[in-house]
Amino acid sequence: MKNDLEKKSEELEQTLTKQLQLFREDSKDWARVGGLVLAGGLLTFAIVHAIRKKKSSETERAMEVLEREGLLSKNLEKKLTSSQRVGFWPMISERLLVIGLAFAKEKFFSSLATLSEEDAKSPKEGK
Repeated sequence: MKNDLEKKSEELEQTLTKQLQLFREDSKDWARVGGLVLAGGLLTFAIVHAIRKKKSSETERAMEVLEREGLLSKNLEKKLTSSQRVGFWPMISERLLVIGLAFAKEKFFSSLATLSEEDAKSPKEGK
């Protein structure tokens, strides 16, 4: 009985070491993937930040020129400094609208076509 318990404990230790080894290998892969995702996110953030900074500096220069010329009004300043980006939800809603219209067109126009064919056949049969 003691030998059986020792064998079981050795088997359990071996399976535990194999599981830990597999976990370490998998965690290395996940760490690499996470590092790549993090690096990509930071690179994207840096690019977007640089583009926004360039646009804002161009806007500031244009506002300075308009102010020197005396053409800068409060309304124009508000238009120049406000965000002109299109948000995420309007794009999604627009795409869903187009998909919905295409679906409705496919569903209802096909039924209208079959109805018109039936209407065209029925007067001929009546004569």
